[in-house]
Amino acid sequence: MAQDLATKLTTETPYFTELLSEVRKGEIKIPQFQRKFVWKDTQALELLDSIKNRYPIGSVLLWKTKDKLHAERNIGNFKLPKTDELSPTNYVLDGQQRITVIYSCLGASESEDGFAAGYDLEKQVFVELKGGNHSRLEVFPLRKMYKTTSLLDYRTGLLTSPNAAELQQRLDELISAFTQYKLPVVTLKDLTIDEVCPIFERINSSGTKLSTYDLMVAATWNRDFDLNESVDTILDALDSKGYGNTDKATVLKSLSAIQIGSIKDKSLRTLRDLDSEAMKQISNKTQEALARAIDVLNTTFRVHSWDFISYEAILIILAFVMSETKHLDAKQSLRLRQWFWRASFGERYKVGGEGFVSNDMQIVRDFILNGVGKSSEFGQIPSAADWGNIAFRSNVSRSRAFILALASRNPKNLTNGLDVDVVYALSSYNRKEYHHFYPKAFLAATHKDAKCNSLVNFVMLTSHSNKEISDSSPSVYVPKIVDSLGLSADGVFESNLLPKPSAFDYERATFEDFCAARGEIISTYIENNLIG
Repeated sequence: MAQDLATKLTTETPYFTELLSEVRKGEIKIPQFQRKFVWKDTQALELLDSIKNRYPIGSVLLWKTKDKLHAERNIGNFKLPKTDELSPTNYVLDGQQRITVIYSCLGASESEDGFAAGYDLEKQVFVELKGGNHSRLEVFPLRKMYKTTSLLDYRTGLLTSPNAAELQQRLDELISAFTQYKLPVVTLKDLTIDEVCPIFERINSSGTKLSTYDLMVAATWNRDFDLNESVDTILDALDSKGYGNTDKATVLKSLSAIQIGSIKDKSLRTLRDLDSEAMKQISNKTQEALARAIDVLNTTFRVHSWDFISYEAILIILAFVMSETKHLDAKQSLRLRQWFWRASFGERYKVGGEGFVSNDMQIVRDFILNGVGKSSEFGQIPSAADWGNIAFRSNVSRSRAFILALASRNPKNLTNGLDVDVVYALSSYNRKEYHHFYPKAFLAATHKDAKCNSLVNFVMLTSHSNKEISDSSPSVYVPKIVDSLGLSADGVFESNLLPKPSAFDYERATFEDFCAARGEIISTYIENNLIG
């Protein structure tokens, strides 16, 4: 590959005028997998200052190809003309930010919107042209640089300045620096997108890693179908169900799973061989399957947002299953619950990658729809003693599954016995309606070795109630709560998978006693009520 690449690589050092001409004619474009223009104004002004001082500003890497990438962006905010289908296009692989600043400041017309800069001939600094800078005589608008008439008019206008000679000399030096500057440009020719993307990843100064989704979008060349628009349409449809922020790559994998039965990169890329009509049909089928899968997650497991799915694989596999049926009967629903809870608590998809998930799709489908296999194959529920050793982390499958298990019990608020709004509590991890039963501050002061962040120490509790409890010991605040709740106390505690006050002595029990007692309750509930 290295030897072949050498024959497809050319290096040139064109003047800015040549680059600006190619950009203006639409011969230089930004491929979809490039990130958007993200430089701050100060960075743009620093680049201009480097050019004036003839400092090196790096090189630009272009990919010259006759293939037309369907989803391509213009340079910054500027609309560029379309080119014909036969003319080769140079796509920027590295140097987008520099090309954008150079075109915006030097190539755009003086009336166009977008970032514009000038050079203050008195202070000898570059400034953004906004506010009063536009009207000050001593500030030279850089967009006049390559427009002869405007440039001469400006230079003549400087004669009205008391120090005209000095300002004109500085202007001439500025113009000389910019018009004589050469920017190294490396061009790759006649490479496929699969050959180009690893090169992009290796040299890209931003460290941007291309995903398979990026490659698929960039490679959607058929003008009748835009993968990115199709995925956006699917996500818009899922937004009302709380899943609008689902990763776009997950949607693509679901599409591949439903069409090909695999989410391996190699399988995903074969979708490019399908015509636009086939892709539209697959997209519609995927949208319907994802919608049914999300309805199941909402109603059966109270997964009201993407944030609470234990693994991406859960949604993909469930969409694959629901693409083959519109309704699950009672036995299928039971097997679905067994797979979901065992896979989540057993961390089934923690390792293995796309190959493992692709293989598991068929196994899960056969189990749920046809009863083939045993639920125990999908993972084991933690033992009663394990719950005190598993730390709560919002991005870990067991933590998410644990919160869902608490929600399934229809918990009541400890301090007043009212129902906890689980839909609100599970709508986003930014709304933390679950807290420590043994307050962290209390444990830090009294139990140096206590695992205060273990799952067994978390309950669903409103923020207001959590403030009421504050840092009090359970031996202090629980008797008060029990007295306030009266005969309903046991029911409220049971709804939170907590030991009943009538059977557990909160005033004398140690934290270790509590962990052991609650661990038994949690394991029994999951085994008998969730997967039993």
